[in-house]
Amino acid sequence: MSRGLWNILPKSYRRRAIGVTATIFLRALLNFAGIATLLPVLMLILNRDSLASSEHLMKLYEWLGCSSYTGFVVAICSIVVGVILVKNIVIVGLYRYERDYIQSLYKYLSERLYRSYYGRGLSFIKHSNSALLTRNVNSISLMFVAGVLKPIAAIVGEGLLMLLILGALVWYKPIAALLILLIFLPIVALFYASTRRQLHSIGERENSLQRLKSRIVSDTFRGYADVEVGGAFDFMLKRFNDALDDIVTLRKRHATLSMLPQMFAEVGLAVGLCALVIMGIAEGGEEIALLFGFFAIAAVRLIPSLRTIMSSWSTIRFNRHSIDTISEAMDYDFGSEEQERVPALELRNSIELRDLCFRFDDASEPVINNLSLSINRGERIGIRGSSGVGKTTLLNLILGLYSPTSGGIYIDGTRLCKDNVRSWQRSIGYVPQMVFIADITLAENIAFGHTAEDIDYELLDRVIELANLKEFVQSLPNGVNTHIGEQGCRLSGGQRQRVGIARALYKRADILVFDEATSSLDDKTEENINSAIRRLSTEDNSLTIIVIAHRESSLEYCDRVITLGENQRQ
Repeated sequence: MSRGLWNILPKSYRRRAIGVTATIFLRALLNFAGIATLLPVLMLILNRDSLASSEHLMKLYEWLGCSSYTGFVVAICSIVVGVILVKNIVIVGLYRYERDYIQSLYKYLSERLYRSYYGRGLSFIKHSNSALLTRNVNSISLMFVAGVLKPIAAIVGEGLLMLLILGALVWYKPIAALLILLIFLPIVALFYASTRRQLHSIGERENSLQRLKSRIVSDTFRGYADVEVGGAFDFMLKRFNDALDDIVTLRKRHATLSMLPQMFAEVGLAVGLCALVIMGIAEGGEEIALLFGFFAIAAVRLIPSLRTIMSSWSTIRFNRHSIDTISEAMDYDFGSEEQERVPALELRNSIELRDLCFRFDDASEPVINNLSLSINRGERIGIRGSSGVGKTTLLNLILGLYSPTSGGIYIDGTRLCKDNVRSWQRSIGYVPQMVFIADITLAENIAFGHTAEDIDYELLDRVIELANLKEFVQSLPNGVNTHIGEQGCRLSGGQRQRVGIARALYKRADILVFDEATSSLDDKTEENINSAIRRLSTEDNSLTIIVIAHRESSLEYCDRVITLGENQRQ
C-alpha cells in the first residue's frame, strides 16, 4: 500500500510531504512537552517533600524567587498553563499547514481524475457508466485524502507521541512503562485480529453498492419518460431501496466496529488502575502513589492516542479501495496541452481517407473496412447507408474522436494523429442528432467554452441571425442571457439544432459536420434547417459540409452522396 500511496503523489507533493512529516513530528514533540510540564505539579501534589529532595525543583524555586511552598506551587501551575496555551497555539498553526496540504492534494486528484477520464476519449466514455465516473471524480478523491491520508498522518503523529511518552517512562519509571505495554499491546493485537478482514470487506462492499445506487438514480432521471410511461418506477425504487438497505446494514456494522477502540482503551485503563490500586494496598507507601500518578497522566494522554490510532487504522481499511481507483487514473498520461493554446489546423485543399479501417476493441469484425475517400475544400458531401453500417463511426474518425485501426486520415497531406487532433478539431463545427445543451445561458451555449465575459456579442448576433434564431431569442425573457434549462428542456427540436449550427458558426469553423441532425424533426422543421445549411454554403463557398442523413431530402443540396456498405472505395 505504501508504494501505491507514493506513486499517487506527484513530485511537487512528495517534496511538500517531507515538510508535513516534519510538522507531524513537531506536533508530537509539543504534545509531549505539554505532558512533561505536568510532572512537577504531580510531584508537588503527591509528595510535599519532593521540593527539598529534588535538585532541579530547588533550582527552579530559587530562580523564581519564591518565598513559600504555596507560592512556588502557584507559580509552577501558572507556568504549566502558559506553556500548554502556547503549545496549542503553535499546534493550530502546524495543523493548518497540514490541512492546506491535504485539501490542495484533494483538489489536484479530483481534477486529475476528471482530466484522466475525459482524456481517454469517446470509446472509453461510451463503455463506462457516466454515474460511476461522476462519483469517482466527486467522491473518491475526498475518500482518499480524508479516509486514507489524514488517518495516516494521525497514526504517525499519535504513534510518535506514544513512543516519546513510553521512552520517558522507561527512563524515569520503567515499571510504569512495562505496565502500559503489558496492558495495551494485547488490546491492539486483539483489535487488529478481530477487525482487519471485516473493515476491508465492508469498505469494498459499500463502494460497490454506492456505485450501483448512483447508476440507478442516474438511469431513473435520464430515462424519466420511459420509466414513467412504462410504469417502471416501482422496479427502479425497489432496486434503489435494496441497495440502500444493504448500505445501512454495512454502516451499522462499521459503526459498531468503530466503537471498539474506545471500549478496548477504557478497559485497558481500568485494568491498569486496578492493578496499581492492588499494588498500593499490598505494598503501601508514597512510591506507589507516585507511580499511580505517573500512570494516570500517561494513560490520560495515551488512551486518546491509542483510540485515534485504532480508529484511523479502521478508517484506512474502510477506504482502501480509493487507492486503487486513483492509482489507475494516475497511470494514464493525458498530456498537459491546453486546447485554447493550440492553433487551428485549417483545411486548404482536401481531406483524404486512405484505406481506412476501424474495429472496436470488443468486436471481431471491423465497422469500417478499407475505405478510401477524398473530400475537397468547399464540397458538400452526403453520407448515407443502413443502420449499423458505420456512418457515425466514420464521422467520429474524421472528428478525431476515434483512432483508425489501420490506414489513415490526411489533412492537406498531413496525417491526423494525437499530436495534431486538437488543432484539427478547432477547425470543425459539429452538429449531432441530439445537440448537447448545458444548463447555462443561451449565449454561453452558443459560444460554448467561453465565459460570459469573453463572448464576442457582435459575432454572437451575426451567427444567431444566420442560424435563424433571432425570432426565438426575441421571445426569451432575458434574450441571449436566458437560462434554457438542463439539456435544453425549454427548446424544441428545431431550436436545439439551430443552437448547434450557431455554435459551429461562432467557432468560425472551416468544416461543418452534421450527424443525423434532422432525423428526429418533422418535415417542415427539417426543411427549415436544410434551408439554413444551404444558405450557409451559398454565402461561403469555402465552407466544407459533411452530412449524414437517412432522408434523401436532407441530401439534396449535396454535391456528392456516398453510400456506405456498397463500395468502400470512392
